[in-house]
Order: sequence, then C-alpha cells, then structure tokens
Amino acid sequence: MGTSMPGGGRHRRRIRIALPVAAAGVAAAVAAALLTTSAGAATPLPQPAVKPAVAGSPSLAELEKRVAGAMAGDDTAGGTSKASLSASTGTSGIDPKIIGGSQTTITSAPWMAQLHYYDDRGTSSTGDDIGFFCGGAVVAPTKILTAAHCVKGYDWHGNGAIVTGTAQLPSQDGTDLHGGTVTGVWRQWNHPSYSASTIDNDIAVLTLPVPVKATPIRMTTSGDTTSYAAGTSAKVYGWGRTSSTSEAISETLKTATLPIQSDSTCSAAYGADFVKGHMVCAGKPASGSDTGTTTACNGDSGGPLVVNNRIVGVVSWGVTDCVAKGAYSVFSKVSTYVGATYPRLDDTNINGDHRADVWVRNASTRTGYSKNSNGTSLAARESWGDWSGVNVVLQTDLDRDGYQDLVYRVSTTGDVYWTHYVISSGTWSTKQIADNWKTRTRIITPGDVTGDYLPDLLSVDSAGVMWTYPGKGNGTFAPRVKVGSGWNQYNSVRGKGDFTGDGKTDLIARSKTGGTIYLYKGTGKSGTGAFSARVKVRTWSSTTYNAFDAVGDVTGDGRADFLARTPGGTLYLYAGTGKATSEIFATRKSVATDFKQYDIFG
Repeated sequence: MGTSMPGGGRHRRRIRIALPVAAAGVAAAVAAALLTTSAGAATPLPQPAVKPAVAGSPSLAELEKRVAGAMAGDDTAGGTSKASLSASTGTSGIDPKIIGGSQTTITSAPWMAQLHYYDDRGTSSTGDDIGFFCGGAVVAPTKILTAAHCVKGYDWHGNGAIVTGTAQLPSQDGTDLHGGTVTGVWRQWNHPSYSASTIDNDIAVLTLPVPVKATPIRMTTSGDTTSYAAGTSAKVYGWGRTSSTSEAISETLKTATLPIQSDSTCSAAYGADFVKGHMVCAGKPASGSDTGTTTACNGDSGGPLVVNNRIVGVVSWGVTDCVAKGAYSVFSKVSTYVGATYPRLDDTNINGDHRADVWVRNASTRTGYSKNSNGTSLAARESWGDWSGVNVVLQTDLDRDGYQDLVYRVSTTGDVYWTHYVISSGTWSTKQIADNWKTRTRIITPGDVTGDYLPDLLSVDSAGVMWTYPGKGNGTFAPRVKVGSGWNQYNSVRGKGDFTGDGKTDLIARSKTGGTIYLYKGTGKSGTGAFSARVKVRTWSSTTYNAFDAVGDVTGDGRADFLARTPGGTLYLYAGTGKATSEIFATRKSVATDFKQYDIFG
C-alpha cells in the first residue's frame, strides 16, 4: 500500500504458483439488583467434575519457527483453477492485495491481526515447504475473521501462528514481535460453500486457544445497505505489497481510503466473475501503474474493509499486480455472511468441535451429564458429578474466552452462580451473580442480545416483566434494562444464538394456552426494542412436547437449532433453516429415546 518505507519492505522469495499474465479479473487480492460480589454458600455448590476440551498451545519456539517460515515463504494462499481468470496459464493463485495508502498505527486499528502459515512438510527438501501470509481482524477475544482462501485446505492448528497487538511485521527469525503477541490456532472454519474456482463465499474464522488483548471490531449487520452505497468512503488495512513492480511487502501496517462502487460498476468491470450480493468492489479505477492507483495488493488477503468502525468487507481478489487499468479491489460482502459467520463467534461447546453439545441432569440421581453432538446424533454421556440442589442450569460463555461456562440457580436460596473454566489453572471458578431469584420464572442465556458482541443474561420476574442484563464480557453486568411485560403467558422461553440467519440472537417461546410457538427475532438493540413483534412458527402442545432446549448450532452448519422432548422421552432435533417463518425448522430427527429420565436441560 503506497510507496515503500525507507530501506524497502520485506522482500519475499519469488512466488512459485503461476499467476495470470493478464486478466479481466483475477482471483486474488487482493446491574441493578442482579450482581453481588463473590459469595460463599452454606452448603457446597455443585462443581463440574470434568474439564472441557482445551487446545494445546504450541511452544513459543514453535510459534516463532512458524512465523519465520511464513515470512520467508514464497507461496500464495488458496490456489485456483478458474479458467476465466487465468488467461493462458491455465492456473493461478489467489493474488491477495494495498498500493497508494499511508502508514498507520496499531492504536488506530487495534483489531488487526497477522496470519502466518508455515508447513515444512516433514522432508529434508525446502522445495515442498508451504509458507504464506494473510491479514485478518479480531472480532472476539478468541476469533479472527479472514478470507476462506487463506484457510481452506490448510492445517492452521498444526502450522499457523497469529500475531496481534503490533503494527510491525516480526523480525526475519520471528523472535522480535515488536510488542505484539503470538498465539497458535485451535480450530478453523470456512464458509461451507466457498469455491476456490470462483472465489465465492470467501470468508472464514479462526479460533484461538486463548483470548488476546486486542480490542475487537464488529462486523456490519445483515440489514446494512448504507455502508454499501456507491461513493461511501471505506478503509482497507494490511501489510501487503506497496508496488506493482516489487514483491516487497510493507514492514508497517498501512491503510488506504477507497470509495465503494456500485454492483453495476463492478459487474461491468468483471462480468460474471463478480457475484452480486456476495461481493463488493471498491476503489477508483486503477490507472495501469502505481501512480494514480490506490488498491489492495498481495499480502492484504483476508484483511478488513471498514466503514464507520464496522467490517463491511474482507479482502478477496483483484487483478494481477493490482494496478491493471480500470481494475477494482474485490471484497467478500460481510452483510451477506454475518448470519453464517456470527455463530462461529459464539460456538463454545464442551468438546470444542464447532457443534453445540447438550447438558442434562438425571431427575432421580441428580447427576449432571453432557452429551457431545455428532451433528445429527448425540455421543455417550459423560458424568459431571452431583448437581443436586439446583433447579436451573444453562450453558453459555459469559467471559468470551471460547470455553463453555454454566449458569445455575440454587433451589433453596434462589441465588444464581456462574462457573467458568480457568485455562491457566485448569480448574473451575464459581462466582455468585444474582441474589434471591427464587421468583424469577425464566432465566435465559441466549448470547449477545444488545449487539455489542458480549453475552447477555435475560430473566422474567414474577410479574412477567423481562429484563436484559447487558454482559461486560467478564461475568459482570451493566444495570438491567426492561424489555417488556407479558412474558408469563409462556411456559417456555428458550434461545441460544441466531435462528433467522441475520447474525442476531433470537428467542423461541411457547404459549401456556394452545401451545403456540412464537419466534421473537432479535434486533441487536437494548431495552424495549430488543426483539421484533412475535411470529407464530409452530403449534406444539404439552402432550406433544414437555421440555425444550436451545444450545446453539448442534449440526455445525452455522444456524441455531432447537431440541424438543416428548412425554415418552424421545428427544427430537429441529435443525434451523435460517428462515423467520413457519419453515424456521427442518423436518425433525430423533436423536435419543431415553430422555424421560432428565429434569434439567442446559
């Protein structure tokens, strides 16, 4: 981005993957009464008898090796064989792209992340090594938003290193991070419909094994159209190439301001290669040389395009060498993908595999159990020990550390506690978060209700008034805010995640009379506007189902699912469809027949 700093940029070895000599478009860029202090209890509190799946973190030496290998690497992430973009070469590589920008600081973009990948392939030869660099953005303490072409087909857990908290690239040997922090990668997700040949659905999320201190940035919302209006000023960030004639990438974070272009302008430039609704292009038409051109360039792939402090695009592709006359940088359109991506930000589960698991308690023995999801079935149960003396247990992640927490209410006192796993000590820590909630008819931990990416707590009091307790991301809450009244007309109110595919947390409620099932679609706002007017989606009487559970994305497809138990004990999975209508759930599927024994569902 822009001209090189004095002394030049980091010069990488020649790219081995063939890039198109010319192309019309090339795949590449380019607390009210709630909170108290920690308190003891007269009787021992339930404590989990198991440890959640915890990602092993590579040693610092190993992470430094990966960083050094990536910086010396000569590969380009995500090869493609798209014929219309490869000119006469037959193959091409993603050509991640910034030229014509200016130097910036990590203070101005604290959420920026460097993605280093190095796989030495385990052979004595260096010819088959894979090393490349991409950009990304911290969107939650353990979550990095990036491009699918930087993720798909690579083992980031085994070979990746993420650097945050610095505007400088590491030293050549990877040991000097210039004040930044390096961590490994726990797991990876890319959009299931990503196509390497069309570079469509080019969005991904990496999950880190530990939270980073970098301040997250939010994605835009699904209904955002203003940010994409032609002429809107957007900023792109990255460490990519600063010239079309040199492969040197910038040692220091750079930014450039690009005007958003209309879909018609982008389609005119790229034809069928530009997928309306899935992509957005930005920048003024390239001049044909560095002079007069401002664009993303190699090394910027996966980085954010930002409007009003929200990510609206992810650097995806552009023309070879970035400056071909009339060209624009192309980005994945985040408003389209926030519904699929946001569940990955709140996908905590017990065994850490992107699928929400089920927590239950046996009614007679009071033993708690977890059952891991296999997608459309549940694995054998695992005992969590004695959970007598409680009448509510809920699964959540109040501290946003990527590891599942439990919130529970003590039967005798009505006090509510939060127990969460402490990674550093390998133990559970328990804290009282509410005092004497005996008369609360509902307690719900649906995730982020208010739109600030921090998990919230909901409760319904004896008068039927629902309250939101906005989470602060550390197990504490801001003063409660009234949502509305009339909630005691329901005998079940459940929610965990997004049922409608818009990236906002929703609720499912059943009426006491008639068994009507209503969807309360989240708006991402606080107070009385937290949910839209209810929509009838089903009718399930108590003789059909007598217990429900909502734990998030059970199937792993990026949509929240719902669980319902018959009086006879059969548990059915209703997979979410993402539709806010009577078609909100797919055809039910039986996942177990022995659930009559359980009286509490997490």
